[in-house]
Amino acid sequence: MRARLPSFWIKAVLAVAVVAAADVLLFDVDGLGLNLGLFSLALVAAVGLTNSAIRRHRLAMLALAAAALLAALQIERATFIGWLLFAVAMAVAALAPRAPQGQDGWRWFQRLIAGGLKALVGPPLDVRDVLKVRARHGPIRLTLMIAGAVLPVVGGVVFVSLFAAANPVIDEAFGAIRLPELQIARLVFWIMVTLIVWAVLRPRGLRRTLKTPGLDGDLNVPGVTTGSIVASLVVFNLIFAVQNGLDIAFLWSGAGLPKGVSFSEYAHRGAEPLIATALLAGLFVLVFLRPSSATADSRPVRMLVTVWVAQNLFLVASTALRTIDYIEAYSLTRMRIAALLWIALVATGLILVTWRLLRGKSSGWLINANLIAAGVVLVVCSVVDLGAITAAWNVRHARDVGGQGVELDVCYLETLGGAALVPLAEAERRSLPPMTAAKVTAARQLILGDTLRKQGAWRGWRFRDARRIDRMRELLGGDGRPMPFAMTAGDFYKYCAAGFPSEMPPVDPPPAAPLTRSPKPGT
Repeated sequence: MRARLPSFWIKAVLAVAVVAAADVLLFDVDGLGLNLGLFSLALVAAVGLTNSAIRRHRLAMLALAAAALLAALQIERATFIGWLLFAVAMAVAALAPRAPQGQDGWRWFQRLIAGGLKALVGPPLDVRDVLKVRARHGPIRLTLMIAGAVLPVVGGVVFVSLFAAANPVIDEAFGAIRLPELQIARLVFWIMVTLIVWAVLRPRGLRRTLKTPGLDGDLNVPGVTTGSIVASLVVFNLIFAVQNGLDIAFLWSGAGLPKGVSFSEYAHRGAEPLIATALLAGLFVLVFLRPSSATADSRPVRMLVTVWVAQNLFLVASTALRTIDYIEAYSLTRMRIAALLWIALVATGLILVTWRLLRGKSSGWLINANLIAAGVVLVVCSVVDLGAITAAWNVRHARDVGGQGVELDVCYLETLGGAALVPLAEAERRSLPPMTAAKVTAARQLILGDTLRKQGAWRGWRFRDARRIDRMRELLGGDGRPMPFAMTAGDFYKYCAAGFPSEMPPVDPPPAAPLTRSPKPGT
């Protein structure tokens, strides 16, 4: 792709401006929020202004609009998933005008990977093209320009030096100038940002992509016949019926378990193997029961497959119930929410694989459908704060506050940061045992101090954290009560590691200021 003037230089100027903005907004900062959102919006604006082809392409405009929304979302709540989705949307917007219409996710995957790899060599290649253009169209003119600049530059330096020697004001002004020291970390940061910016301003995709793997027609594998598939499905259905029957007897009905098997062990132990079983079932259908094949067209096979997939979906539902029961018996974490979302994606994948078989859909349709399902989940996770859901659920169900769950794990809630600020404030308003009240207050004050510090630096300001602080102050009538016990930040982390004492001496007078975060032991 040849570098064209003057559009090339417009992109170069905008690239320098965006890199300069990134240096101010992102380099050597403590937190991400407003800074990441502003940088992302600047990148969207630069691409939209310099690439007219995007404005004439429907998919590119949709991707650019999605990127703008995801960029604004970083101001609300900066997340890795959110910015990863933003990067994908920007890449699709940049590459779509040169891509054929209606390509599936597999071909787009190739384009995105190739675009990312080519971005590493994009700037050097464009500099080479510019030098070729200059050498072909105007080497003499360029030489004359350089020669013509020698006299004014040299003369100006001479006269400025003489005036500086004669005038102390000018001499002091030049003496006060301090050029910034070139830091290796900052130089690496500039290079990385330049590669990202230039990759979307001057995208390099693939002219040709590999065809989507064909999963249609008969699979010529020795021993794999319609009869063997029917026998396999009969055996699989019988085995799955036994497992599902046990789940109905012990998990769904609430009957007593065999001697020596605890409910928590039964609920937790089978989650991973059962999900692996469902994935293998989906792979079996995908590989051996291809649309338009003799096996897939067999009516007995289609009936057995439908029953087997239904049993797999029941198995997945049992796995979800095991996880939910385990959460109710113990506590909720972000990883357990992620596990439930993964279970939902597995179930969706099984349904899509079966629908493809029964309706004769293409491989591209199956890839796109699964990508859409995964994309929806990722978008939801980037908007919804799983940490806030976790903290609110644990506070409502903790035994300390009148719930049916286990004791409130305040140390875990403290690791959630600002997401736990409002739930801890709600817990603090309740009548709690003295030791629990002390732990809740200590954790809330630690989080409050850390959040206020980050919000005080404008680059890391987040709209969601601002609302959390306002809500906490509304609940507590200010920054909340002081510490009921003599507990420092270091004590809190020490007690989290070794256990809290049963009694602690009261504070008299109590400290009024919230705690500030201190290094944890061992860090």
